[in-house]
Amino acid sequence: MDTPGLFSFPLPLLTALLCGVISLLTWRLNLGVRRASATLSVLFALCALEAVLVAVRFGYGQTTFIPLQRALPMFLGPLMYLGFAAMKLSRQSFRGAVAVHIGAPILLMTLFWIFVDDLRALDIVISTSYVFYIGSLFLLWRRGADALIHARVELTSSLSNWILRCIGFLAFILLLDTIIALDFAMNRGANVTKLISYGTAALIVVLLAMILALPRLLGGRLEGARHLPQTTEPQDPEIERRLDAVMRDHQLFLDPELTVQRLARRLHLPARNVSAAINRMKRKNVSQYINELRLAHAANLLVKGEQSVKDIAEASGFMTRSNFYREFQRVYGQSPTDYRNTRSNSSALAGDRGSSEN
Repeated sequence: MDTPGLFSFPLPLLTALLCGVISLLTWRLNLGVRRASATLSVLFALCALEAVLVAVRFGYGQTTFIPLQRALPMFLGPLMYLGFAAMKLSRQSFRGAVAVHIGAPILLMTLFWIFVDDLRALDIVISTSYVFYIGSLFLLWRRGADALIHARVELTSSLSNWILRCIGFLAFILLLDTIIALDFAMNRGANVTKLISYGTAALIVVLLAMILALPRLLGGRLEGARHLPQTTEPQDPEIERRLDAVMRDHQLFLDPELTVQRLARRLHLPARNVSAAINRMKRKNVSQYINELRLAHAANLLVKGEQSVKDIAEASGFMTRSNFYREFQRVYGQSPTDYRNTRSNSSALAGDRGSSEN
């Protein structure tokens, strides 16, 4: 090939490899419900397949798989939305959402291939799909971290931020596809190879950043709750009392798999009522509330117990030691080891003073 492009440096194949890695990483994530990580894993597996088909078409001139390559982007938005919606919806509701959000593009694509001859019209359909799911993801993000009631509580804030990242990712794909579609319309695709190469190079940077960030998802820092309501409801004090009693008597916060839904089920209340009451009464979201209880429990063990810091982190409900260290430093202003040493020294000095007085 005389023109430098995808054949001499198959960037889409590198994109496919990176998407495959992300698919494996997301498959292994414990987000609270298996359907969430499985859906996101399928999403990036589909992206990997799409990248391979792009390389085959534009890099090697093979046109056999053009219909499949043109159809796959229709499922990008639905799968991305369903991956996060899985942490908001019950199992039954999620199945219904899958039927709607996956069934609709299948039906639409079937009708398109039957009745429409011009493939360029498909660009409008795909772009409309991207815009729709960018809006859907934004609305899901606006509901706040506590809307993800089936996610592990310490992950909800991080996952809420990941929704924003995925909105940006989808917006980038929309922009790239729009530019390529315009080139086909105005220049008959004369610059498409270069556009795909440049766009893919930028996409590779995004994917590499995602690969580096994903392992930190489980250790994501808890952030403040957004849009906390200013006034309380009559039932809030009773919910707070029952919640505090359950936490004190049963120490549910020590369960690393705890979700808002499980907590609400223990109180025999709707999850939205529990999270809203915590927001209004304690001026924090559920993640922060649970995190503070875990840290207080860990601080007590550091002073009174002889366990290692690693064992204390696990015994206090933290899935990763890095997250425990980061959060402990943020709340107490020193590392767990320094906290233990400081408190031990203070206790020893207090004991010495008491002995001298006697």
